[in-house]
Amino acid sequence: MTEPDAEELELDLFLEAVHRRYQHDFRAYVRSSLRRRVAGAVSRFGCTNVSELQGRILREPKLFAQLLPMLTVQVSEMFRDPGYFLSLRTHVIPVLRTYPSLKIWVAGCSTGEEAYSLAILLEEERLLDRTILYATDINVESLERAERGVYPIDRIAGFSASYQRAGGKGSLSDYYTAAYDGALFDRRLRRHIVFSDHSLATDNVFAETHLVSCRNVLIYFDRPLQERAIGLFTESLVRRGFLGLGSSETLRFHALAPAYDELVRADRIYQKK
Repeated sequence: MTEPDAEELELDLFLEAVHRRYQHDFRAYVRSSLRRRVAGAVSRFGCTNVSELQGRILREPKLFAQLLPMLTVQVSEMFRDPGYFLSLRTHVIPVLRTYPSLKIWVAGCSTGEEAYSLAILLEEERLLDRTILYATDINVESLERAERGVYPIDRIAGFSASYQRAGGKGSLSDYYTAAYDGALFDRRLRRHIVFSDHSLATDNVFAETHLVSCRNVLIYFDRPLQERAIGLFTESLVRRGFLGLGSSETLRFHALAPAYDELVRADRIYQKK
């Protein structure tokens, strides 16, 4: 067996061990990204190779808790890609107004910035009181941070600039209280968000929804796992519901693409037929 084959087998065994021991399934994630992340973990935890790291995480649950954020994508900003939120205001909100109640799914919510951004948008459009937002992720530590709704004060200037470019109708400071080095977002937003552990690789649909927002997540999945995730979104969405994927992803060439109309090409917002 050549050395590259040995390294690939070692990674396969590591991912299988993670799945069987902790029920987190990374086996269908893009391999190039996973290799870099696992290699970084090997170095960080002072291991000589992936097999040694595997042995440790099997016996040290606390170590796996430190490893999990390294295997998942933890990049999130409030009102990231402001044009996406402008498109939601312009093309999606008018349709959502026609429903007496709304359910929105933020898949891969990380530490909650997108969920709070959507809650603010809905508040400004006078829809929050009739809305439940389900914000899901596989990383329980990230969900706990999202639940707290506290973000470093040095990030707020960037958040505020994006909020304005996203069509904000006031000031972002209307929605948080600054204290020490953090900004605590208003509990009236939090009351409409349900943060929950959910895996697009292994779990099923849990609610009927009117909008699914899943941005910069599918690019880390291989094609079969992408198809599974899109299948979940399609099953969850009501007839004429909306799917937002953001500029990095597209439904083009996917098996379920015929089930959707392209609503806003630039921001990859689709409407289920």
